[in-house]
Amino acid sequence: MQVLQKTQKIVRYQNQQGKIHYGIVEDEMILQLSSSFAELVNKEIKYDGVELKYSDVKILEPVKPSKVVNFGWTYAGHAKETGGEANLVEPFLFLKPLSSLIADKEKIILPPNDLSNQVELEGEVALVIGKRGKNIKEEDALDYVFGCTIFNDVTARDLTKKDPQFTRGKGFDTFGPLGPCIVTGIDPTNLRIVTTLNGRVVQDGNTNQMSLSIPFLISWLSQVMTLEPGDILATGSPSGSCSINSGDVVVVEVENIGQLCNYVE
Repeated sequence: MQVLQKTQKIVRYQNQQGKIHYGIVEDEMILQLSSSFAELVNKEIKYDGVELKYSDVKILEPVKPSKVVNFGWTYAGHAKETGGEANLVEPFLFLKPLSSLIADKEKIILPPNDLSNQVELEGEVALVIGKRGKNIKEEDALDYVFGCTIFNDVTARDLTKKDPQFTRGKGFDTFGPLGPCIVTGIDPTNLRIVTTLNGRVVQDGNTNQMSLSIPFLISWLSQVMTLEPGDILATGSPSGSCSINSGDVVVVEVENIGQLCNYVE
Protein backbone atom coordinates (compact mmCIF):
# COMPACT_ATOMS: atom_id res chain seq x y z
CA MET A 1 0.00 0.00 0.00
CA GLN A 2 1.15 3.52 -0.82
CA VAL A 3 -0.03 6.91 0.39
CA LEU A 4 -2.00 9.08 -2.03
CA GLN A 5 0.11 11.99 -3.22
CA LYS A 6 -1.20 15.49 -2.69
CA THR A 7 -2.14 16.05 -6.34
CA GLN A 8 -3.54 13.11 -8.28
CA LYS A 9 -6.02 12.67 -11.10
CA ILE A 10 -8.37 9.82 -10.20
CA VAL A 11 -10.89 8.14 -12.50
CA ARG A 12 -13.54 5.50 -11.99
CA TYR A 13 -13.94 3.28 -15.03
CA GLN A 14 -15.14 -0.02 -16.44
CA ASN A 15 -12.54 -2.18 -18.15
CA GLN A 16 -13.08 -4.40 -21.17
CA GLN A 17 -13.97 -7.32 -18.89
CA GLY A 18 -16.81 -5.28 -17.39
CA LYS A 19 -15.16 -4.77 -14.00
CA ILE A 20 -15.22 -1.37 -12.29
CA HIS A 21 -12.07 0.10 -10.75
CA TYR A 22 -10.53 3.34 -9.65
CA GLY A 23 -7.28 4.36 -11.29
CA ILE A 24 -4.62 7.06 -11.31
CA VAL A 25 -4.23 8.90 -14.63
CA GLU A 26 -0.69 9.48 -15.86
CA ASP A 27 -0.44 10.95 -19.35
CA GLU A 28 -2.57 8.66 -21.58
CA MET A 29 -2.40 5.70 -19.20
CA ILE A 30 -4.41 4.56 -16.19
CA LEU A 31 -2.67 2.80 -13.31
CA GLN A 32 -5.34 0.44 -12.03
CA LEU A 33 -6.11 0.38 -8.30
CA SER A 34 -7.77 -2.17 -6.07
CA SER A 35 -8.55 0.61 -3.57
CA SER A 36 -12.13 1.46 -2.65
CA PHE A 37 -13.33 5.06 -2.50
CA ALA A 38 -13.23 4.86 1.30
CA GLU A 39 -9.56 3.89 1.10
CA LEU A 40 -8.80 6.66 -1.38
CA VAL A 41 -10.26 9.38 0.83
CA ASN A 42 -8.03 8.01 3.60
CA LYS A 43 -5.10 8.45 1.19
CA GLU A 44 -4.55 4.69 0.86
CA ILE A 45 -3.77 3.49 -2.65
CA LYS A 46 -3.27 -0.12 -3.71
CA TYR A 47 -1.80 -0.58 -7.18
CA ASP A 48 -2.57 -3.97 -8.67
CA GLY A 49 0.11 -3.84 -11.37
CA VAL A 50 -2.22 -3.29 -14.34
CA GLU A 51 -1.75 -0.36 -16.72
CA LEU A 52 -4.41 0.49 -19.30
CA LYS A 53 -4.75 2.98 -22.10
CA TYR A 54 -7.22 5.70 -21.17
CA SER A 55 -8.90 5.25 -24.55
CA ASP A 56 -9.48 1.53 -23.93
CA VAL A 57 -11.83 1.90 -20.95
CA LYS A 58 -15.27 3.36 -20.34
CA ILE A 59 -15.01 6.36 -18.03
CA LEU A 60 -17.80 6.42 -15.42
CA GLU A 61 -19.02 9.09 -13.03
CA PRO A 62 -16.05 9.49 -10.68
CA VAL A 63 -18.05 8.71 -7.54
CA LYS A 64 -21.41 7.37 -6.41
CA PRO A 65 -22.58 10.09 -4.00
CA SER A 66 -25.26 9.88 -1.33
CA LYS A 67 -26.49 13.28 -2.52
CA VAL A 68 -25.87 15.98 -5.12
CA VAL A 69 -26.20 19.43 -3.60
CA ASN A 70 -26.32 22.49 -5.85
CA PHE A 71 -25.76 26.12 -5.01
CA GLY A 72 -27.55 28.61 -7.25
CA TRP A 73 -26.81 32.21 -8.16
CA THR A 74 -23.33 32.21 -6.64
CA TYR A 75 -22.11 34.34 -9.57
CA ALA A 76 -23.79 37.74 -9.91
CA GLY A 77 -23.78 37.65 -13.71
CA HIS A 78 -25.60 34.32 -13.89
CA ALA A 79 -28.10 35.45 -11.25
CA LYS A 80 -28.94 38.52 -13.32
CA GLU A 81 -29.35 36.62 -16.59
CA THR A 82 -31.70 34.05 -15.03
CA GLY A 83 -33.76 36.38 -12.85
CA GLY A 84 -32.15 35.36 -9.56
CA GLU A 85 -30.84 37.28 -6.59
CA ALA A 86 -27.47 38.82 -7.50
CA ASN A 87 -26.40 39.76 -3.96
CA LEU A 88 -27.12 36.72 -1.84
CA VAL A 89 -26.53 36.87 1.89
CA GLU A 90 -27.32 33.17 2.32
CA PRO A 91 -26.93 30.46 -0.34
CA PHE A 92 -29.77 29.41 -2.62
CA LEU A 93 -29.89 25.63 -2.32
CA PHE A 94 -31.40 22.74 -4.28
CA LEU A 95 -30.78 19.03 -4.83
CA LYS A 96 -30.54 16.97 -8.00
CA PRO A 97 -31.58 13.30 -8.05
CA LEU A 98 -28.90 10.66 -8.44
CA SER A 99 -30.73 9.48 -11.57
CA SER A 100 -29.67 12.73 -13.27
CA LEU A 101 -25.98 11.78 -13.21
CA ILE A 102 -24.17 10.73 -16.37
CA ALA A 103 -20.49 10.36 -17.22
CA ASP A 104 -18.14 12.03 -19.66
CA LYS A 105 -19.04 11.33 -23.32
CA GLU A 106 -22.56 10.19 -22.44
CA LYS A 107 -25.70 11.76 -23.89
CA ILE A 108 -27.87 14.51 -22.44
CA ILE A 109 -31.39 13.46 -23.42
CA LEU A 110 -33.74 16.38 -23.94
CA PRO A 111 -37.29 16.00 -22.60
CA PRO A 112 -40.21 16.03 -25.04
CA ASN A 113 -41.22 19.50 -26.21
CA ASP A 114 -44.54 19.23 -24.40
CA LEU A 115 -42.58 19.07 -21.13
CA SER A 116 -39.84 21.60 -21.88
CA ASN A 117 -38.51 23.43 -24.92
CA GLN A 118 -35.81 25.54 -23.27
CA VAL A 119 -32.96 23.44 -21.89
CA GLU A 120 -29.73 25.22 -20.99
CA LEU A 121 -26.16 24.36 -20.02
CA GLU A 122 -24.42 25.49 -16.82
CA GLY A 123 -20.73 24.63 -16.42
CA GLU A 124 -19.54 24.39 -12.82
CA VAL A 125 -16.81 23.26 -10.47
CA ALA A 126 -17.98 20.49 -8.15
CA LEU A 127 -16.46 19.53 -4.82
CA VAL A 128 -16.17 15.90 -3.73
CA ILE A 129 -16.47 15.57 0.03
CA GLY A 130 -13.82 13.39 1.67
CA LYS A 131 -14.98 12.97 5.24
CA ARG A 132 -18.14 13.12 7.30
CA GLY A 133 -18.90 16.57 8.63
CA LYS A 134 -21.55 18.45 10.57
CA ASN A 135 -21.42 22.06 11.84
CA ILE A 136 -18.09 22.61 10.12
CA LYS A 137 -16.22 25.80 10.89
CA GLU A 138 -15.54 27.98 7.86
CA GLU A 139 -11.80 27.99 8.55
CA ASP A 140 -11.80 24.17 8.50
CA ALA A 141 -14.12 23.71 5.52
CA LEU A 142 -11.56 22.91 2.82
CA ASP A 143 -10.19 20.08 4.99
CA TYR A 144 -13.42 18.22 4.19
CA VAL A 145 -12.86 18.39 0.41
CA PHE A 146 -11.28 15.28 -1.11
CA GLY A 147 -10.96 16.82 -4.55
CA CYS A 148 -12.60 18.70 -7.39
CA THR A 149 -14.41 17.59 -10.51
CA ILE A 150 -16.60 19.13 -13.23
CA PHE A 151 -20.38 19.36 -13.31
CA ASN A 152 -22.90 20.53 -15.90
CA ASP A 153 -26.10 21.62 -14.16
CA VAL A 154 -28.36 21.08 -17.17
CA THR A 155 -31.57 23.02 -16.61
CA ALA A 156 -35.02 23.23 -18.16
CA ARG A 157 -35.13 27.00 -17.81
CA ASP A 158 -38.78 27.36 -18.80
CA LEU A 159 -39.72 25.06 -15.91
CA THR A 160 -37.53 26.71 -13.27
CA LYS A 161 -39.13 30.03 -14.20
CA LYS A 162 -42.63 28.57 -13.98
CA ASP A 163 -42.45 26.20 -11.01
CA PRO A 164 -42.26 27.43 -7.39
CA GLN A 165 -39.10 25.36 -6.87
CA PHE A 166 -36.36 23.82 -9.05
CA THR A 167 -36.85 20.07 -8.67
CA ARG A 168 -38.58 19.41 -11.98
CA GLY A 169 -36.50 21.80 -14.07
CA LYS A 170 -33.23 20.44 -12.71
CA GLY A 171 -34.18 16.82 -12.15
CA PHE A 172 -34.62 15.11 -15.53
CA ASP A 173 -32.61 11.97 -16.16
CA THR A 174 -29.20 12.83 -17.72
CA PHE A 175 -29.34 16.46 -16.48
CA GLY A 176 -26.23 15.98 -14.31
CA PRO A 177 -23.06 15.28 -16.34
CA LEU A 178 -20.19 14.71 -13.89
CA GLY A 179 -16.48 14.01 -14.31
CA PRO A 180 -14.37 12.85 -15.95
CA CYS A 181 -12.04 12.66 -12.94
CA ILE A 182 -11.42 13.84 -9.40
CA VAL A 183 -8.31 15.94 -8.94
CA THR A 184 -6.91 16.11 -5.43
CA GLY A 185 -4.71 18.79 -3.92
CA ILE A 186 -5.88 21.81 -5.94
CA ASP A 187 -7.38 25.06 -4.69
CA PRO A 188 -11.11 25.17 -5.59
CA THR A 189 -11.31 28.91 -4.88
CA ASN A 190 -9.33 29.91 -7.97
CA LEU A 191 -10.27 27.75 -10.95
CA ARG A 192 -11.13 29.01 -14.43
CA ILE A 193 -14.27 27.56 -16.03
CA VAL A 194 -14.72 27.69 -19.82
CA THR A 195 -17.78 26.15 -21.47
CA THR A 196 -18.04 25.71 -25.23
CA LEU A 197 -21.09 24.86 -27.32
CA ASN A 198 -20.15 23.31 -30.66
CA GLY A 199 -16.69 24.84 -30.26
CA ARG A 200 -17.90 28.36 -29.45
CA VAL A 201 -17.06 29.79 -26.03
CA VAL A 202 -20.26 30.65 -24.15
CA GLN A 203 -19.01 30.77 -20.55
CA ASP A 204 -15.70 32.01 -19.19
CA GLY A 205 -15.48 32.57 -15.45
CA ASN A 206 -13.46 31.77 -12.35
CA THR A 207 -14.43 30.53 -8.91
CA ASN A 208 -12.66 33.58 -7.49
CA GLN A 209 -15.60 35.61 -8.87
CA MET A 210 -18.19 33.90 -6.67
CA SER A 211 -20.30 36.16 -4.50
CA LEU A 212 -20.19 33.63 -1.64
CA SER A 213 -16.93 31.83 -0.87
CA ILE A 214 -16.55 28.07 -1.14
CA PRO A 215 -15.53 27.66 2.53
CA PHE A 216 -18.63 29.62 3.54
CA LEU A 217 -20.86 27.41 1.35
CA ILE A 218 -19.47 24.22 2.90
CA SER A 219 -19.80 25.53 6.45
CA TRP A 220 -23.30 26.88 5.87
CA LEU A 221 -24.50 23.65 4.26
CA SER A 222 -23.13 21.55 7.11
CA GLN A 223 -25.39 23.43 9.52
CA VAL A 224 -28.32 22.07 7.48
CA MET A 225 -27.28 18.52 6.62
CA THR A 226 -24.49 16.10 7.42
CA LEU A 227 -21.94 15.83 4.64
CA GLU A 228 -20.83 12.31 3.76
CA PRO A 229 -17.74 11.06 1.88
CA GLY A 230 -18.46 11.13 -1.84
CA ASP A 231 -21.13 13.81 -1.68
CA ILE A 232 -21.09 16.24 -4.60
CA LEU A 233 -21.37 19.97 -3.98
CA ALA A 234 -21.85 21.86 -7.26
CA THR A 235 -20.71 25.41 -6.63
CA GLY A 236 -22.75 27.33 -9.21
CA SER A 237 -22.41 28.61 -12.75
CA PRO A 238 -20.84 31.77 -14.15
CA SER A 239 -22.76 33.83 -16.69
CA GLY A 240 -23.33 32.62 -20.23
CA SER A 241 -25.90 29.89 -19.72
CA CYS A 242 -27.57 29.23 -23.07
CA SER A 243 -29.93 26.83 -24.81
CA ILE A 244 -28.81 23.45 -26.10
CA ASN A 245 -30.43 21.43 -28.86
CA SER A 246 -30.27 17.95 -30.30
CA GLY A 247 -26.96 17.40 -32.10
CA ASP A 248 -25.02 19.87 -29.97
CA VAL A 249 -21.73 19.11 -28.24
CA VAL A 250 -21.14 20.70 -24.83
CA VAL A 251 -17.65 20.84 -23.30
CA VAL A 252 -17.03 22.21 -19.82
CA GLU A 253 -13.32 22.74 -19.19
CA VAL A 254 -11.96 23.55 -15.75
CA GLU A 255 -8.39 24.61 -15.13
CA ASN A 256 -6.20 21.85 -13.67
CA ILE A 257 -8.99 19.27 -13.97
CA GLY A 258 -9.75 18.66 -17.64
CA GLN A 259 -12.78 18.54 -19.92
CA LEU A 260 -16.28 17.14 -19.46
CA CYS A 261 -17.78 16.48 -22.90
CA ASN A 262 -21.38 15.48 -23.55
CA TYR A 263 -23.55 15.10 -26.62
CA VAL A 264 -27.13 16.33 -26.78
CA GLU A 265 -29.91 14.16 -28.15
